[in-house]
Amino acid sequence: MSTLEQMQRAKAAAPKLALCSTEQKNRALFAMAEALMARKETILAANRLDLEAARGSISTVMLDRLALSESRIAAMAEGIRQVAELPDPVGEVLAREVRPNGLIIEKTAVPLGVIAIIYESRPNVTSDAAALCIKSGNACILRGGKEAHGSAAAIVGALKEGLSAVGLDGELIQQIEDTSRRSATELMLGVGYIDLLIPRGGAGLIRACTEQAKVPCIQTGTGICHIYVDKAADLDMALQILDNAKTSRPSVCNACEVCLVHRDIAAEFLPKLKERLGDRVEFRACERALPLCGGKAAGEADFDTEFLDYILAVKVVDSSDAAMTHIARHSTGHSEAILTADAETAAQFTRQVDSAAVYVNASTRFTDGGEFGLGCEMGISTQKLHARGPMGLRELCAYKYIVRGSGQIR
Repeated sequence: MSTLEQMQRAKAAAPKLALCSTEQKNRALFAMAEALMARKETILAANRLDLEAARGSISTVMLDRLALSESRIAAMAEGIRQVAELPDPVGEVLAREVRPNGLIIEKTAVPLGVIAIIYESRPNVTSDAAALCIKSGNACILRGGKEAHGSAAAIVGALKEGLSAVGLDGELIQQIEDTSRRSATELMLGVGYIDLLIPRGGAGLIRACTEQAKVPCIQTGTGICHIYVDKAADLDMALQILDNAKTSRPSVCNACEVCLVHRDIAAEFLPKLKERLGDRVEFRACERALPLCGGKAAGEADFDTEFLDYILAVKVVDSSDAAMTHIARHSTGHSEAILTADAETAAQFTRQVDSAAVYVNASTRFTDGGEFGLGCEMGISTQKLHARGPMGLRELCAYKYIVRGSGQIR
């Protein structure tokens, strides 16, 4: 089936879903979760084939992103159930105004229509995206990377079974069959069919979408996340946070890529950081940090790189102002953290740092839809219109004004 035909099918199916009640959508979601678990052996078999084909052509870290297990499939199903339990944003009155002439004006949340997602080798995105779209009343078009195509196809097959089991149209979820770049371009140019395009992946994918798309596009994902260890930081806590932020799952966009350390504590802290992480993490250190933590001398590009690996850029800075200046120059607007016991410095950092999520004394790894109470997420928006940070159900809705009168004329 051509990409155009799949866009047409999603467009035709979307209006029916927009009319479904919350109960109908929730029944569909629970059925999708059940079908996912019932089909887990099929999904795992498809994933094994994807892994075999990808081994040797992508990194070990990226293989981890691609890999599924029984526990990961169970987590995907639980994520769908969590979305079912969340409040339905569709129909919510966001604002209400009664005018002097008696008109009642209600700003009301409505589905966007058809949402397309272009993503790379993360099969779990398939179920997360579909669940969020169904609950928010949108049809979805999924265009995954070729490395995960078989896994995604098996997942989509299960999700469609769940929809059909409760009488909803399986065409609401489309997996693009063409894995060439041509299909991605067709989605970017899908005016009249695509209401919102969301790319999830590396900087190259996101740049291609934002530069080439003629449909509305959300810039997501690229995470050059910074952690600044202030002179007033609790160093033991800082070590624990950095260990978590860098090593718990380095292949994701909320992992820390740059550690900034105040000069007053650098001589004490960086050797401890080396002892804590040095056997697992390669440091790319500035000239002041290098003698203290070892590793390789950092080039300028290292502070503008999303490594997605066990690599950490390290820089000694003279002050919190210098840290914030560095972040402003190099950040992608995703997540930044300050570790400090100084409330005034922390307050200045949260006011001045202009990223989607700004942390005080916590790991950047919390920038996630589930951790933010959104069930799961469509992506992390690093722009400011119309969504910012983890994109949950509300961010997949537009709104319209419903105006009620009693014969008023102007």
